[in-house]
Amino acid sequence: MKTPFVLTASAALILDLVAAANDTDSQPRFALSNTSQPSGEAYSPPFYPSPWMDPNAPGWEQAYAQAKQFVAGLTLLEKVNLTTGVGWMGEKCVGNVGTVPRLGMRSLCMQDGPLGLRFNDYNSAFDVGLTAAASWSRALWQARGAALGAEAKGKGVDVLLGPVAGPIGRNANGGRNVEGFGPDPVLAGQALSETVIGIQNAGTIACAKHFLLNEQEHFRQVGEANGYGYPISEALSSNVDDKTIHEMYGWPFQDAVKAGVGSVMCSYNQVNNSYACQNSKLINGLLKEEYGFQGFVMSDWQAQHTGAASAVAGLDMTMPGDTLFNTGASYFGSNLTLAVLNGTVPEWRVDDMVMRIMAAFFKVGKTIDSLVETNFDSWTTQDYGFVQAAVNENWEKVNYQVDVRADHANHIREAGAKGTVILKNTGILPLKKPKFLTVVGEDAGGNPAGPNGCGDRGCDDGTLAMEWGSGTTNFPYLITPDQALSAQAIQDGTRYESILSNYDITETQALVGQPDNIAIVFANSDSGEGYISVDGNEGDRNNLTVWKNADTLIKSVAAVNNKVVLVIHSTGPVIVKDYAAHPNISAILWAGAPGQESGNSLVDILYGKQSPGRSPFTWGPSLESYGTEVMMKPNNGNGAPQDDFTEGLFIDYRHFDKVAPNSKSPNAPTYEFGFGLGWSTFKFSGLNVQKNNVGTLNAPTGKTIAAPVLGAPISKNLKDYGFPKNIRRIKEFIYPYLNSVTSGKEASNDANYGQTAKEFLPAGATDGSPQSRSPASGEPGGNRQLYDIVYTVTAIITNTGKVMDDVVPQLYISHGGPNDPPKVLRGFDRIERVAPGQSVIFKADITRRDISNWDTATQQWVVTKFPKTVYVGSSSRNLPLKARLR
Repeated sequence: MKTPFVLTASAALILDLVAAANDTDSQPRFALSNTSQPSGEAYSPPFYPSPWMDPNAPGWEQAYAQAKQFVAGLTLLEKVNLTTGVGWMGEKCVGNVGTVPRLGMRSLCMQDGPLGLRFNDYNSAFDVGLTAAASWSRALWQARGAALGAEAKGKGVDVLLGPVAGPIGRNANGGRNVEGFGPDPVLAGQALSETVIGIQNAGTIACAKHFLLNEQEHFRQVGEANGYGYPISEALSSNVDDKTIHEMYGWPFQDAVKAGVGSVMCSYNQVNNSYACQNSKLINGLLKEEYGFQGFVMSDWQAQHTGAASAVAGLDMTMPGDTLFNTGASYFGSNLTLAVLNGTVPEWRVDDMVMRIMAAFFKVGKTIDSLVETNFDSWTTQDYGFVQAAVNENWEKVNYQVDVRADHANHIREAGAKGTVILKNTGILPLKKPKFLTVVGEDAGGNPAGPNGCGDRGCDDGTLAMEWGSGTTNFPYLITPDQALSAQAIQDGTRYESILSNYDITETQALVGQPDNIAIVFANSDSGEGYISVDGNEGDRNNLTVWKNADTLIKSVAAVNNKVVLVIHSTGPVIVKDYAAHPNISAILWAGAPGQESGNSLVDILYGKQSPGRSPFTWGPSLESYGTEVMMKPNNGNGAPQDDFTEGLFIDYRHFDKVAPNSKSPNAPTYEFGFGLGWSTFKFSGLNVQKNNVGTLNAPTGKTIAAPVLGAPISKNLKDYGFPKNIRRIKEFIYPYLNSVTSGKEASNDANYGQTAKEFLPAGATDGSPQSRSPASGEPGGNRQLYDIVYTVTAIITNTGKVMDDVVPQLYISHGGPNDPPKVLRGFDRIERVAPGQSVIFKADITRRDISNWDTATQQWVVTKFPKTVYVGSSSRNLPLKARLR
């Protein structure tokens, strides 16, 4: 990380503006470009001023009115307090902002994470996002979100730091892909939206993250990279063109905004050489203006590098508040107070920051009087601890062991089963009271140190049920495959033996080589967040092989047994080409990382009690076959590594469709995106396309309202902002009060204080007058007419097999242009419990957005003149139905 400017006005609040200014605004006002500067580096143009909330934004009207009434009654110090974290380990949660004691408002609590509450007890450990995605079930996604939100609310968490669509999964070996919903923007966007709806219906603010282009762990933070021996001075820059941003990486976040998400977390990396948390084009231009986002933007933990620059670029809340952990210094806090007093940051910008925070608060049904007190502590498992654990201050009871799990185990078991993908099955499955069952492999058993034996799950010991890093939780229990399969075997009268090692090859072969034996072999491949390295994997995976001698184990078992079932737990694809072709491997299952009910979910699939899912990513024959992979070594000397997304839209199945269009191609997928076997067979027929009468797409007219300044005029007397004499100052805790009230120069500790601050501001940064609207903007989610239903597609699906099963129809569209992917997913459903001989109707609405491309010249979505084709089938490479869209 950069060495922070600490507690100064000119350094932390004025000079830092140069980093965001890029004030040679030669790019179109609404463009997002990676056009190179004379230096040869990609460039992100400025967008100012930061858009303020729209009082008439659909779905936000009441929340806006409530927030306006509340914010109008706040003092400047109280406003600043709500935007600024109190510091790492400065309160009970991983992130807390300051309080408003005068109005009885406690500190808002921010807590990880996307699959359950981090640093907690008596909470559930849900399936990871990628396993959830494999169910292709909107109902399960929303139910998962509702359970996550309810548990958060019950613990006194106000903002749940999830769900995830960044990374989307550009690189197959990306460490945190597993937290998201896969590399297709439509699948990811729908899963993200349904999860947001579930979380917020339960009374908790959802935080969609990481915005944007945080597609690998390597080099995301300077300090972390330096710790691994990489001598970089700036975080990695993801360099991406405007079209790719709109049609790929931004798409899921646009869906989340349309769904009403309350907060968005900006990421660690740079985007076109501007840090994401001060990238005005991303935050102001794309998220707030074009997408119409009405909630608040918070920084990832220590992703803020500037003060006023990030404020005018659209950052609304700094987390955890300190410039670096436990420094007691903040880019906001007292610096933001002083910046408003000296005119560097306009008062309306601070008002809007707080409006966005409080509108999100009220939108999910929260009230100050009904807030659940935070009843856990992130920093100790004991009943009593220090509230300010960083400095051992205020000893009191901090943990109350509130059990919030309810009946969520039932959902986790169902979701884990329906998110398991059967890749190969020659008829051995489902199991039916086998005579003799052997289970081998470390991944079938438990961690000898217990399910929570490795901090933040930072190891690969025992079965893999979640990734490692901040997006984890503590297991309340973990049902291992060995436990669940043993219990089923006892119930069935099956002989059962297991060897939970990957290295005892001789003993394993002696066991599985016995007659009448079905052998289930377990293997895994793990990854996670970059601050943890496991077996030399620094967050990202070094390769796509299975870990810990598992390849040798699998082939040794298959050499002596012709009834082998391979079960893989992993955080993304692994290379299964040899296993798919092996005659003795009768079945291959991908069980993802399914959470606390792991073994039970697997038994439900192996024995045919539930219907399985479909793959949310492509299984390539090698890491290189994907066309992109994690940058493992810096490529720009000691500067910011430059990661050029030259592949554009062609990632995962879009890439394979381009370079390996048929099964005979050298790099053809082993299993394609959307693929998965079930228990029955289905016939697709009767494709019908109905064209609906919709008008033309019109850009919004008129201007916004002027930026509102709420409440009484603020005093400019520094003496009104000094540290109160009746408050005991706690070391490292971040306050909004000025360090000195004698003069601005002394308060800022800056010899250059008094310079004209605005000479450092980007053009228009303080302009609070009514603003013109971008062509693609309008409501939350963008121009309302983007969602006009242009076509309605139906197809008949008939169960031609002998058992009841679920079917997952998928709809793809070809945009027809020479530079377009051959096809892109645009619709899907999971239709459950289709009986033998039964026919069901699959219906999908195709919106204007679905058939449009982003035009960089007009900065608008356009339907090109190229012929459009719709396909319907069971996977990206099995599409028996097609029709021209006319």
